[in-house]
Amino acid sequence: MCVACYVDDAMKQKIIAYNAEFHKVSKSPYGSKDQIGMLNLIDAESRNAILARADASKVFDLSVDHFVGMPGWFGAGDQPYQIWMTHTPGGEIVDNSMGVSLAANQLVSYSGDSVSMYTHCGTHIDTFNHFGYNGKIFNEFSAQEHLGSRAWNRCGAETHPPVFARGVLLDVAGLHGVATLPPSHAIGEADLKGCLSKQGVALRPGDVVLLHTGQMKLWPDMAFVANTPGLDREGAEFLAKHGAIMIGADNLTLEQTPGAHPLNFFPVHTYLLAEAGVPILEMAYLDELVEARVWEFAFFGACIKLRGATGAPMRPVAMPLRS
Repeated sequence: MCVACYVDDAMKQKIIAYNAEFHKVSKSPYGSKDQIGMLNLIDAESRNAILARADASKVFDLSVDHFVGMPGWFGAGDQPYQIWMTHTPGGEIVDNSMGVSLAANQLVSYSGDSVSMYTHCGTHIDTFNHFGYNGKIFNEFSAQEHLGSRAWNRCGAETHPPVFARGVLLDVAGLHGVATLPPSHAIGEADLKGCLSKQGVALRPGDVVLLHTGQMKLWPDMAFVANTPGLDREGAEFLAKHGAIMIGADNLTLEQTPGAHPLNFFPVHTYLLAEAGVPILEMAYLDELVEARVWEFAFFGACIKLRGATGAPMRPVAMPLRS
């Protein structure tokens, strides 16, 4: 389906029905084998349409860099980002791991390194196997049938296609006249409609929607991770029912923390990933887009194809649209 085109009433109702469940995983409208949900709205026609309008003379890098001590989601005991040298020029002269002559090691200065990290470090996507309900994930794939000793064999990062789409930036912090939203501010439908009206933009099926909370003003201080202003379930439903194919923000978790639901500690994650079939982009750097007042743009992002992973780093970029 061409995401650049108007969607007829039948498809609108299909999208609304697709997003109507509550605390129950959804079957994909794209069939029992589908693993990418709303990303199915990307096709050759939609890619050509957005790339034809992209002005590549200016490229906005929407990712943060990875470094030791960076903020991240480590509250559940997950691995912070680490990097270490595995080969150094001086070390090779001592260890001679390549089994060559001293003269060769002195001539060839060999450096190498390794990294370890939680797959949700830095700018990254959340895949559908990240959260679900009652042992099941999007499209009714179950942990009992599809989760092995090492990884899921459904809905991993390797299934995600490169995303070429129209991007829309909603400056929620700007709507409220602040640099950074207050801690735990809930972004609901009223905030989103207010941004759309103030910025003079409209949502279309097939959009990547990015929310500016101003949290990157705190980066890289660890205050970035506490009491995050972000999307609530009402806001998530509003965007999903307008046909968003990916939703992201410049904060730690996309959603408001702590959440308001008494039992579901991540109601936006579970809704978008398990019910709506909409992947999530977290820790996007949006400040330059806001400063340039670029509310609509060509979005491109491709995650690392980590087979079975619940998340993967992404290097998204935005290019302004030609008028």
